[in-house]
Amino acid sequence: MNCVCCNGIAKRRGFYRNKNFNVQRFECLKCGTSFSEKLPLDNLRVDFGQACQVLNLLTEGMGIRAVSRLTGLHQQTVLNVLARAGSKAGRFLDATVRNIQPESVQADEMFCFVGCKQRTNTTNDPFKGEQYLFLAMDSKSKLIISHVIGKRSPQNTERLLNDLNQRIAGRMQLSTDGFEAYRVAVPRTIGKEVDFAQVVKLFARPTDSTDPERRYSPSRCTGIRIRVRRGNPDRELISTSYIERQNLSVRLFNRRFTRLTLGYSKKFEYLTHSINLMVFHFNFIKLHTAHNQTPAMAAGLASEQWTFEKLLLTPD
Repeated sequence: MNCVCCNGIAKRRGFYRNKNFNVQRFECLKCGTSFSEKLPLDNLRVDFGQACQVLNLLTEGMGIRAVSRLTGLHQQTVLNVLARAGSKAGRFLDATVRNIQPESVQADEMFCFVGCKQRTNTTNDPFKGEQYLFLAMDSKSKLIISHVIGKRSPQNTERLLNDLNQRIAGRMQLSTDGFEAYRVAVPRTIGKEVDFAQVVKLFARPTDSTDPERRYSPSRCTGIRIRVRRGNPDRELISTSYIERQNLSVRLFNRRFTRLTLGYSKKFEYLTHSINLMVFHFNFIKLHTAHNQTPAMAAGLASEQWTFEKLLLTPD
């Protein structure tokens, strides 16, 4: 064990018992600093089993207040558990989801908001108002390869594609919707190592925009146009159906994306932690009905189904 201050050699110096574990203490032989080993929840004073229960409830679509009522924990304690686990899940995903060889990749973005609607974001705070979750997933294994949260802008589109390009081994086929930023960003980020096509949906013009039954429903889709932008993609694999179905799962299992409720995110940082936790749960814990495996198992990244207990106990 190395010292947290001077990186010198440290020796064991007893231990103490906290609410969950026996915690080993160390003393640096060089500078004399005493410190403890790093714990799964970073010294958060909450029962370990109860913390894992909180994470399971959050990834089943429950809100912070509902989890607080069911577990008896304070709302801020629930948020602290979310922040610790979300940070760890983000680091784990960044280190693990690499060298993927997908059959084809589908990318899309979905709307949410933080703190207030965009029209009342008078200060133009980039971390408030409307935000978009960019997702890229393997259409066969259903693995979420990359995700980015932020404004629906060319810059965040390039962030997604740059991150995606670093995690893919070899050439890939990419399908997106008709968002113009993809057409410009794909050559700048991935270059020639991609077969890229866009699926542009055509919608009928609503006959009566004041009809209350149509207020929260999209117009009827009358057709699609496939536009090949780069390379020679397999036309049978050009689709955004799987990623759009994934958007439904996000809104169902993440309370912060549920429309027309008070469950929206109040702070951008907790939205980020929530997304990291959701992506880890979907990739490594949740069995997918398409192949009765977790997406990570189907993609060859894991040999068994994970749990939140295993995630928290895994060293960084």
